[in-house]
Amino acid sequence: MARMHARRKGKSSSAHPIERKKHPNWSSLNPREMESRILELAKVGKSTSEIGMILRDQYAVPDIKIATGKKVTKILSENNMLPEFPESLRNLISTTLQLRKHLEVHKKDLKNLRNLQLTEAKIRRLAKYYKSKNLLPKDWKYSPQQAKLMFE
Repeated sequence: MARMHARRKGKSSSAHPIERKKHPNWSSLNPREMESRILELAKVGKSTSEIGMILRDQYAVPDIKIATGKKVTKILSENNMLPEFPESLRNLISTTLQLRKHLEVHKKDLKNLRNLQLTEAKIRRLAKYYKSKNLLPKDWKYSPQQAKLMFE
């Protein structure tokens, strides 16, 4: 499949990892312990990807969804601990804030100006998706000024 913004082809015929069907025996946590660890880490302020990496690296949990039957976001939403904004949207907005800060100093950096435009377009597309899935309010709209106030 071709890249969206760069006119290059993607990596073809990549091998997918072997799909697991059940939770391995050598893993140290059972599903209830995993859910409690996830809630503890969320209370500390870890994001969903950080929670997954901590469980993988420190507790030898290869796949949370196979072990518990639910994704990390589903576990957090069931316990009303889901963050206000989805993590992917938050990361893209922080990227745009960094690009804007860079462009204030380097006004003629056209490559990063283009990257800013592409990232903001990606934010708008992702916001449209999240609104359709009711993860964002229907009246939410991206604006750089509002993003600067919310995320800094």
